[in-house]
Amino acid sequence: MKSEDYAWNSRERECYENGQVSLPSPYKLNILDDGQKRLELEQILVQLPQKQLAQWAMEHATRFIALIDIGGNLKKQQILTQVQEVFEGRLAEKVAAYELRQAGFLAQKLSQQAKSPVSKYAARVFAQAVATAHMRGHAIVSADYAVKVINLQSPDDMQAVISERKQQIELATEWLKSINEM
Repeated sequence: MKSEDYAWNSRERECYENGQVSLPSPYKLNILDDGQKRLELEQILVQLPQKQLAQWAMEHATRFIALIDIGGNLKKQQILTQVQEVFEGRLAEKVAAYELRQAGFLAQKLSQQAKSPVSKYAARVFAQAVATAHMRGHAIVSADYAVKVINLQSPDDMQAVISERKQQIELATEWLKSINEM
């Protein structure tokens, strides 16, 4: 794929052009995980252009929105709506990276105001998905935060982790098939 489709961020684009994209990427958080399933996911994600990667991340993140509790559903919905509008604007090339980053900071407020650890990490799944419209590397971090949520809901349950990774892989595979049909 063309490097400008692969990455909108100049640093990530340069790595792609120079063959310096290496998998698996390092973990940014401590989680109980199936490293092989994570690598399998990354091997699919690396094939998606950034726009579709960001769409995958947001679609994946929507499964966790119901777990976000900041004590007020109206405030939560206002933040989600505002952030998603900016996210969609970025994908449509109508919003600058700066505006998206500002929306990302707003999304982080969901995590900061969370009423429980599950809520906090569910909010981070969403915030990292938003950030994927700026830099590709946030996609795997969003997926890892989803695994963190699973770790909190089902401690030491590797089968639950594998099930989550399989859902992530299935959704990524659907996105990959959709771009191959274009």
